[in-house]
Amino acid sequence: MKWLKGIGLFLVANFLIYLTLSITANILINVVLPAFGIDVRGVFSQQLLVWSLVIGFGGAFLSLAFSKQAARAMLDCYQITQPRNHAEQVIYGSVQEIAQRLHITRPEVWVYESPDPNAFATGPTKNNAMVAVSTGLLNNLKESEVKAVLAHEMGHVFNGDMFTTTVLAGLMNTFVHYISNFVYQFIGQPQDREEGQAGNPMLAFVVYIVLQIVLSFLAMMVVSWHSRRREFAADAFSAKVYGRDSMIAALQSINRWVNRTQFEYTSRDALATMKISGKSSGMMHLFATHPPIEERIAALQRSVESGG
Repeated sequence: MKWLKGIGLFLVANFLIYLTLSITANILINVVLPAFGIDVRGVFSQQLLVWSLVIGFGGAFLSLAFSKQAARAMLDCYQITQPRNHAEQVIYGSVQEIAQRLHITRPEVWVYESPDPNAFATGPTKNNAMVAVSTGLLNNLKESEVKAVLAHEMGHVFNGDMFTTTVLAGLMNTFVHYISNFVYQFIGQPQDREEGQAGNPMLAFVVYIVLQIVLSFLAMMVVSWHSRRREFAADAFSAKVYGRDSMIAALQSINRWVNRTQFEYTSRDALATMKISGKSSGMMHLFATHPPIEERIAALQRSVESGG
């Protein structure tokens, strides 16, 4: 299956990234910095901080750099370079029009096979991005609604949401790695070599695993909260480009389709944070990448009433 292949590529890529950065960090700390008279080998907290920053931000930014390639690997998709029909012309033309209005490079335009009406944008910068729409979006939404969705995705591109999300994810990764490893070292290593005090490696390992799990969930909550906030901003951007009514109508059409088909968004979707639509309930709302569509429609309607 395509999504399984994509997840496999992500796992392999992240393992290779981790291995490469591990070697690089050790060379940096033990060879390069000492050669310039900077020796942090005997200062645990500084060494761990450097290591955590390299792992936390290095992996996040490398993932961002190859985000377009990874997204395409996960999907059954094709690129529109020369529109062949009216639907493709609407997609291509809308993206081109908005890009010209914003004075940015037109993102690559892709269509991917999926029954749910959805779309996403990704890429390392606003001048090196891609916008993709699902076949379900084209089959279930009106032309004005499709254009509103495309404006929403272009809002993500112009606002630099991919970059800000990467920075936040890198920061969270750094905290998780630093705190869990600091506690592991504190418990597992001798605290006072002169007095012969020994650490507790087994307890340290158990605490390390627990902290990794707990802190990772907390980090996911922070990143998910940011993702939900940026959806409201992208909706507002679309409303400015093609009008609030078109964006509200698009969200209503997506919501009707989801409710009619009882479509279940899966946590296995590695592209979930990039897409326009997602759904969760109960406590899982804390980990949702998107606000409920009803809340997004209400926010746009309040904007209309307030004259914003």
